[in-house]
Amino acid sequence: MLDSDFYWTLKTANEAQIREKGSKFFAFAMPANSEEMVRKHLEQLRKVYFDATHHCYAYVLGQDGLKQRANDDGEPNHSAGTPILNQIKAKQLSDTLVVVVRYYGGTKLGVSGLIQAYKQASAEALANAVLEKVVIQTEVNVSAGFEHINLALNLAKKMQAKVHKQHYTENGMKVCFLLPRSETETFYVQLSDIHVLKVALGCSETPCGEER
Repeated sequence: MLDSDFYWTLKTANEAQIREKGSKFFAFAMPANSEEMVRKHLEQLRKVYFDATHHCYAYVLGQDGLKQRANDDGEPNHSAGTPILNQIKAKQLSDTLVVVVRYYGGTKLGVSGLIQAYKQASAEALANAVLEKVVIQTEVNVSAGFEHINLALNLAKKMQAKVHKQHYTENGMKVCFLLPRSETETFYVQLSDIHVLKVALGCSETPCGEER
């Protein structure tokens, strides 16, 4: 599991190339925050390297890195996708795709040789990649009358929660706060103890997700 308040991803794409007994392995490490983005990256690489023998890949997606997939693309089971995936996991990255394109060189490498080649290619593509830290923010929505909203604002200031959005209602205000995920429960409980406040996780009006 990744850190509770942040995770690392790739800021920019990076490439590497290795040779093994005549076979060429081109590795591409790329940021990708959705399966749709993964699909687009794969389509582009398959167009450029249309004559390659294999396009093997793996990815890890999501704040907790729970969405994972490894694809051997015709190589023996777990000889390509799994070693690629293991390199992403070894660096504790998420929202990350690594594709290794292979051109067969005429000499079979065997399963152990393939594992080592795909591992090395993906590791080298990730080794010099520029990383970006993504803070995981949680949204807490508070509704209160004008005479009570300062109770929430004062507590938010004390806990360093950010006011993300706010708007007026007929009887008061609604405020969306953002704060690190590990601090959400404490903030939520303390707000809930103030009985004149109406508290909910997430924002009840427009989405309050912070752009990253």
